[in-house]
Amino acid sequence: MAPNVTTSPTEVSCTSDTTLLSSNELKSDATKPCLKYRREIVWPNVVMHAYLNLAALYGAYLMLTSAKILTGIWAFILYEGGILGITAGAHRLWSHRAYKAKWPMRLVLMLLHTLAFQTSVHEWVRNHRVHHKNSDTDADPHNVHRGFFFTHYGWMLLRKHPAVKEKGKQIDTSDLDTDPFLIFQKRYYIIIMPLLCFLIPSAVPVYFWGDTWTNAYHIAAVLRQVITLHMTLITNSVTHWPGTWKKRPYDKNICPSENFLVSLLTLGEGWHNFHHVFPWDYKTSEIGNNRINPTTHFIDFCARIGWAYELKTVPMSMVRKRIERTGDGTHEIWGWGDTDMTIKDRNLAEVINKEVM
Repeated sequence: MAPNVTTSPTEVSCTSDTTLLSSNELKSDATKPCLKYRREIVWPNVVMHAYLNLAALYGAYLMLTSAKILTGIWAFILYEGGILGITAGAHRLWSHRAYKAKWPMRLVLMLLHTLAFQTSVHEWVRNHRVHHKNSDTDADPHNVHRGFFFTHYGWMLLRKHPAVKEKGKQIDTSDLDTDPFLIFQKRYYIIIMPLLCFLIPSAVPVYFWGDTWTNAYHIAAVLRQVITLHMTLITNSVTHWPGTWKKRPYDKNICPSENFLVSLLTLGEGWHNFHHVFPWDYKTSEIGNNRINPTTHFIDFCARIGWAYELKTVPMSMVRKRIERTGDGTHEIWGWGDTDMTIKDRNLAEVINKEVM
């Protein structure tokens, strides 16, 4: 899964050509004809998502007019839990295997992921691995070159491009079949998802602080789920969208960029240029320089209590080499001797405990 970080850029160039091939396919597939694609709307998905988004708007109205404040707080707690199930679970643990987790952590993350209602981990991981291997091409499930709405939401409302299906068949997800929690989730998803995503979140405000079923359902269940989904999707749309204002300090040749606001909303998933260059790093970013990354701190805490282990990260020497080779020059000063360090700063610096010759 890991791209080559020492020889050439890891992703397809960020251009408007929707038929571009990923870098590891340029030679082998160059003579193959493009797969024909006819846009086909999946109407059941359209109806479901239209209902959820409209019901979420009603939930927002109820939260401002009639719901108890505890219901809003409860919805926020569930939102943070669902996001964590995506970021620490489906993404960093199961999609990229950036660290390993013992059974208590895997159980918690599986339940939190189910709470978020974003299909089973099996399907989520397959889509995400296809995305990384064929980023921003026709074989990417949410190819950014098909438009902002498509890459943010429309890809869930249309039949998959034939290239996505073809590449998806080549993705190995056998590692997921050895995890009993994921086997259980996949087998009983149609039962446990409604319980964890809708029923329990709605019942708690009703039975514990006397809110109405209407308020509880539309706020703690639907509004919270829809916001969780949109916040997950902005890592596809916002961070991949082409633009000269984007920061690509690690690789200027790919679409994914760094975005502070996205990281703030998604518990640390907005450092996307770093992540696509070093997808095996459990932090998905450099720590420091005010990089918000609560998911990393959660994983670190789990490591301290013995739940997480074998945390994989990229040495700074490799990061610096990549910055110097393919970065766009927007990276912060990493230390003494950085080419971006001014002569004034160098002269004003105080050096103590100098070596005596």
